[in-house]
Amino acid sequence: MTLAQPGLPARRRDRWRGRITDDPRAGLKRYLPRTLFARSLMIVLTPMLLALGTATFYFYDRHWDSLTSRLATGVAGEVSLMVEEYVSNPDPAARAALFDQAERNLQMIITKDVGRRLGPQREPNWQEPLRFRLFDALRDRVQRPFAVDAIFQDQWTMITVEVSDGALTFLVPHQRLFTSTGRIFVYGLFGVTIGLFAVAIIFLRNQIRPIRRLALAADGFGKGHDVADFRVEGAAEVRQAARAFLVMRERIRRQIAQRTEMLAGVSHDLRTPLTRMRLQLELMGDAPGAAEMVTDIADMERMIEGYLDFARGAGNEAAVRTSLAALVREAVGKANRTGTDGPFVDYAGPDDLTATVRPMAIDRCLGNLLSNAGRHATRVRVTLRRDDTVAEILVDDDGPGIPENQRSAVFRPFYRLDASRNLDTGGAGLGLTIARDVARGHGGDLRLETAPQGGLRCRLRIPL
Repeated sequence: MTLAQPGLPARRRDRWRGRITDDPRAGLKRYLPRTLFARSLMIVLTPMLLALGTATFYFYDRHWDSLTSRLATGVAGEVSLMVEEYVSNPDPAARAALFDQAERNLQMIITKDVGRRLGPQREPNWQEPLRFRLFDALRDRVQRPFAVDAIFQDQWTMITVEVSDGALTFLVPHQRLFTSTGRIFVYGLFGVTIGLFAVAIIFLRNQIRPIRRLALAADGFGKGHDVADFRVEGAAEVRQAARAFLVMRERIRRQIAQRTEMLAGVSHDLRTPLTRMRLQLELMGDAPGAAEMVTDIADMERMIEGYLDFARGAGNEAAVRTSLAALVREAVGKANRTGTDGPFVDYAGPDDLTATVRPMAIDRCLGNLLSNAGRHATRVRVTLRRDDTVAEILVDDDGPGIPENQRSAVFRPFYRLDASRNLDTGGAGLGLTIARDVARGHGGDLRLETAPQGGLRCRLRIPL
């Protein structure tokens, strides 16, 4: 496979190329946490673990290892001394006294096995540090065959040394070969680390909470929800971002209100002369040209209604928890009732699917989509389904569709595929604009695709 292989999709080819030629840090980012809380926790935890690892390694490599070696060397020297005293003094009474002194003064229990001989012994490896160091110390100081083993639930270490008439067995307590300060140090260090880690988690959660609330407030405002309980809190930088968000929200609200009021005022100013013109035409009766002027006035009134619908698409309607399935079925019923050739819209979807939406805006959006579909098709199918946390509404028709190179242009205000200015054939060019404006006002989107019937598919996505 090469980078220029034509059978590989462009997106996958770019991603594959990026793994080869892009910054090598991009590969590491895939394994890093994605949330700010996890990354902050990693920043706190990483040096803590490094400090813990360094301290533990230094302790075991220097202090604990050195102390254990010295203890093992001391025990090995005492065993060597006892063996030499035993060999140099053959008197049974003196040997018994030697055993008593070793038990009383050196905490060693010495027994003798007459005629015992030691076979080949396995040398311990580095995975048995205590036995390895003791074995190494005995080999340097006891010039006789010996064996090392642990007995009695690891409370005693048994050292066997071969002598001329048998073998001497030394039972040495583990306290003489092992110090508990190592365990206390490690347990204490881990305990302190866990405590600091818990404190860091609590502190970071309190610092991340205002950022999460700011993100939820921004997301809710983008979906048209009113976040009434949002307050400025947290660190200075977070407070600055929250204040900037509040200022931005008020500016957007003022802009929307000004646009709505402006279009409403323009509509009111235009309706008055249009009403006077209609009255004058009615008084003229069947005068030449009166019928054409009446038609022009009706077209202008429909255009004004379209402008008002466009302004109301981002109006001040409150978002409420509503059955989206009921809204879709109601819109389908309206489209079927207004159809001239009988029912032509089919519905498929669940009986109930709730979402937080502005009902009138959604009804206006669906009405525009169904009106456009009914104007150019004979059969329309509406499908409602749930896709994870998003509600998806598909409006498929069997009409001529829209060319792919014009699908982005039809969302522009007043853009019409029909080159004529007849509103009866193509409308004012605001239907899809209003529909997408409503979808994006809820945090969703509207996309145009090719329907399975060959016509146009409108994919409306609304967050749940």
